[in-house]
Parts: sequence; structure tokens; C-alpha cells
Amino acid sequence: MDELKQASKRKASFLATAKAVFWSFLGIRKKSDYEQDAAQLNPLHVIIAGVIGALIFIATLIFIVKSVVAK
Repeated sequence: MDELKQASKRKASFLATAKAVFWSFLGIRKKSDYEQDAAQLNPLHVIIAGVIGALIFIATLIFIVKSVVAK
């Protein structure tokens, strides 16, 4: 439980978290960047950024499919 409290107090900004999640979606991450992120990112921010990224990805796919089918 103490580890969870420490993890939630990490200082990386939400923008830094969103950037890390974006690169992770692409699968392009250096091991050193991953290790640095693991030490600095707030797990709650990672979950929120991941959900937002997934929603944007799904909305983009729906838009592309609707555009192609409409023609």
C-alpha cells in the first residue's frame, strides 16, 4: 500500500505522460526512456492518457471507415 502512495506522488506532468503513452502506442521506445518513465510517471496519469489515446484511435478509425464507405 505504501508503494501505491509513493507512485501516485510522482512528479511527471500529464503532458510528459501523454507523450510517453503516444510513443508506446507506436511501439517506439528506448529502454532507457522506458526506465526513466517508470520511475517518474504517475500511474493514474498513464491510465487516463491510455484511455484518451484509445478513444482518439477508435474515433479516427470510425472517421476513416465512414469516409471510405460514403464515397
